[in-house]
Amino acid sequence: MMPYDTIAAAEAALGRNLTAAEALWFRYSAKMPDSLLYFHNYIFLFIVFTLVPLPLALLELRLPSALVPYKLQPKVQLPPASFFRCYKDVLRGFLLVVGPLQLFSYPSIKFVGIRTGLPLPSAAEMVAQLTVYFLVEDYGNYWIHRLLHGRWGYEKIHHVHHEYTAPIGFAAPYAHWAEVLILGIPSFVGPAIAPGHMITFWLWIILRQVEAIETHSGYYS
Repeated sequence: MMPYDTIAAAEAALGRNLTAAEALWFRYSAKMPDSLLYFHNYIFLFIVFTLVPLPLALLELRLPSALVPYKLQPKVQLPPASFFRCYKDVLRGFLLVVGPLQLFSYPSIKFVGIRTGLPLPSAAEMVAQLTVYFLVEDYGNYWIHRLLHGRWGYEKIHHVHHEYTAPIGFAAPYAHWAEVLILGIPSFVGPAIAPGHMITFWLWIILRQVEAIETHSGYYS
């Protein structure tokens, strides 16, 4: 929630006119609690997870011959029921794990300094911060993944993620609830190291999910 009642007051505080993007952001978020803005991540995760893997899932129903050479396991074709079951199970995880996590992790977002006000970040600032986020997350995810492939980690937690031996985009977040929580740590460390604007954080969550879906798509990149 912004400390300005009007655009004119915001412009006076900044000492300049708002850009079109900043004016749009003001109209949308000025009276909205920061906690609700943060909870938008939950909505974005649901939309991205539903729509991004869908085209390739539909192609699986009748795979064109031209795409067969690009498939990692060309002889494996999952039935529609598998996609639906995977989608349903992940949505259950979103509801029971990710949703509560969004609610309880909000104080940490405020603590590290992710802001919601004006001015909006420049494109260069966003690119620099997103670069840090991807590097930190990739490094942390690699080592956590290696640990989860140890005997105890695999038997108790990580084996759930490998129930789908033929990779599909919908299975990217398909995992044990504990793995969902553990792998959320490296996704948050980057924004904690280089905190930026909430819009940058939204974009990070979206891009990270798209990357995971692409990695699990079952096709060569």
